[in-house]
Amino acid sequence: MSLHDIQTAIAKAESDVGRAAGSVTLIAVSKVQPNARVEAVLTEGHRCFGENKVQEAAGKWPAFRDSFGAVDLHLIGPLQTNKARQAIGLFDAIHSLDRPKLANTLARLAQEEGQCPDLFVQVNTGEEEQKAGILPADADAFIKECLALDLPVKGLMCIPPVSEEPSLHFALLAKIAARNGLSGLSMGMSSDFERAIALGATHVRVGSAIFGERVTG
Repeated sequence: MSLHDIQTAIAKAESDVGRAAGSVTLIAVSKVQPNARVEAVLTEGHRCFGENKVQEAAGKWPAFRDSFGAVDLHLIGPLQTNKARQAIGLFDAIHSLDRPKLANTLARLAQEEGQCPDLFVQVNTGEEEQKAGILPADADAFIKECLALDLPVKGLMCIPPVSEEPSLHFALLAKIAARNGLSGLSMGMSSDFERAIALGATHVRVGSAIFGERVTG
């Protein structure tokens, strides 16, 4: 597939469920992709990208921004508190707010820096031990805590278990967001973004379908 194919599929998914054209933001997940592939997508005009690690993003995006201008950069991987200050200066949104310690660190740094990226609370909808995120039962209290810290919480994010129907998890995330007055839903990846859009996704995270398989090693 290509960037154009994904954009066309998103537009169709929006239309199929009666959503406004352009209501879904495509985050092109560029983690561990060669710079040449990322540059090709930038050259096509796309300007919203997702990275998993602060260090990797810091190594490539300042130069790309110098060449291509403003880029909307999203951190979609876990954030260590010792990298939080660097993340605030680099990213426009952080999708992995997942624990009180990080919330307090971001609130302190936001005061010091005078800015804070948009934040999404990561919810561990599958309650998987190996996965980060607030448990669904704890989500309401944590969201309230974050908002009390004046953090700009815009929505929620989830990564469904690979062995389960993702729509169940998308529906759960949407329900938690709705009862907390949050409009942002970061959910859906290459294999299931149409289902996520049908259930209200505002941000979908697509990597391999745009760039090809990730390069490792």
